[in-house]
Amino acid sequence: MSAGMVTTVRDLIVQVQVDEDAPDVGELLMVQNQNRTILMVDHLAKNSTAVCLNLFADRTIQKRMPVERTGRGIEVPVGPATVGRIMDALGRPLDGQPLVKSDQLAFKNIWQLPPRRMAFEAAKPQILETGIRVIDFFTPFVKGRKVGIIGGAGVGKTVLTMELINNVAKSGSGLSFFAGIGERIREGHELYQTLREHDLLKSTVMFFGQMDQNPVQRVLVALSAVAAAEYMRDQAKKDILFFADNMYRYVQARNELSTILEQIPSEGGYEPTIFSDVKTLQDRLNSNENGSITAVQTIYVPADDLSDPAVQMIQHELDGVIVLSRKVAEQGIRPAVDLIRTTSSLLSVDVVGEKHYKLSVQVQALLQKYESLKNIIAIIGENELSPTDRADFARARKLIEFFSQDMVVTESFTGKKGVFSTRDQTLKGIEEILTT
Repeated sequence: MSAGMVTTVRDLIVQVQVDEDAPDVGELLMVQNQNRTILMVDHLAKNSTAVCLNLFADRTIQKRMPVERTGRGIEVPVGPATVGRIMDALGRPLDGQPLVKSDQLAFKNIWQLPPRRMAFEAAKPQILETGIRVIDFFTPFVKGRKVGIIGGAGVGKTVLTMELINNVAKSGSGLSFFAGIGERIREGHELYQTLREHDLLKSTVMFFGQMDQNPVQRVLVALSAVAAAEYMRDQAKKDILFFADNMYRYVQARNELSTILEQIPSEGGYEPTIFSDVKTLQDRLNSNENGSITAVQTIYVPADDLSDPAVQMIQHELDGVIVLSRKVAEQGIRPAVDLIRTTSSLLSVDVVGEKHYKLSVQVQALLQKYESLKNIIAIIGENELSPTDRADFARARKLIEFFSQDMVVTESFTGKKGVFSTRDQTLKGIEEILTT
């Protein structure tokens, strides 16, 4: 099926003069060269021109080369046969083993959205225990909701994600999907090794588009992972745990594409369609009558600036936000959570119960007082405080120590055995500190 001819080649952008039968946005075209280069239609411009993205950054494309339509978009392998496998943005295996064709293997177009359904009656919120005290207490992990882990470089976002995968997946609460978007290759390898050592690959599907990939593949890997998760939710009726590391890298990749496409940036310096791009992706991470998707997303903060417009925008899509702080990390506290800035809309009586909610109010008040007392102590010293203030200051310090916790996934590095704390144990420990 003929499509036309290459007219312009500029980095990852290839313009094709199309025939009367124009291709669809998202459709794959094939250049008739030695490599049979695959292009993806990004948008249709005037004068019968299709602006395409060079998926593999192939440099052998030249002007006037003929191009053919394929009549299909990007299709990734989905289904039970993909469990335990690692794939790239286009569904090609990265673990050195071929995908075995069977009745358990299907293919799904990554642009194909599930049919819109009427809202179904929400079930009672189901809390998933993570075993991590600071998360279970401040940002309860609720089935079918979204939680974000926000922080700058090197404060422990990926380690915390690995611990969550290990603890929640081990409980057999569902099938796990991991999307590695623009992160370090080393971290992807470490995650794979950790999952294999803890026998968790049998319930995990992984997609990677890491730092060495071009921006097209870093954008597509997020969509491929979401499409595969949607299939397992709707066809296999599974509850999905979806981990994305890192959502800010998705925005960065979109930004790079926008620059290549010569789009005028928005006021904040990001691509003009940043809001709709992120919103569309986030809206696909939802639940329906077939099953649920519970999402954990890490968000890199450039220069530790939480007011960055992209960070703020992603944050608005989340039900809970765990903020990791460099100042806390420098004190040797792990996980390095900023207890004051960490928030969740799910920390309510309806979700966590009256006991947990009342304790959270007390703890937040105590931590706020601790912050103000620190400034006073820096000037006049702790001995000048009233007995009540001294007691509250000591309790707050005990709480901060209590929320510090050794991780299972870092045992081999630290030599310290990882701790798993149930929600009841966490609440009991906090109650004891508050009443002493």
